[in-house]
Amino acid sequence: MATLKKRIETAEEMANPNVVKVVCDLRGNAIYFSRCTIPYNRGGVEISYWKHIGLYVYRRDFLLGYSALPVGPLEQSERLEQLRALENGHRIRVMETGYDSIGVDTPEDLERVTKLYEAILSEN
Repeated sequence: MATLKKRIETAEEMANPNVVKVVCDLRGNAIYFSRCTIPYNRGGVEISYWKHIGLYVYRRDFLLGYSALPVGPLEQSERLEQLRALENGHRIRVMETGYDSIGVDTPEDLERVTKLYEAILSEN
């Protein structure tokens, strides 16, 4: 399983629980995904914060068995399906991208995307 991350650039994104954050190990594998700001910077260390871009890549055999994996307490708590893989001992490779996406998770997001789409249509 693999997915994407992009550097968080605004305090608004950092504070938004609909912007899922990801922390990775030194090899580029996900350690955790959260709706909260992670990691907590206790000592003033310079650190980058990353948002998860919800595009997934799966190997066929993994995808076929994914729905049979038990849902764990972390997935239930955060309501993030990718935590199912981590809770069941699977790795998620995370690659950096400079491209952003527009998440549609709330009615407000849908309204914003609709306005963007209508603006594009009116230009053409």
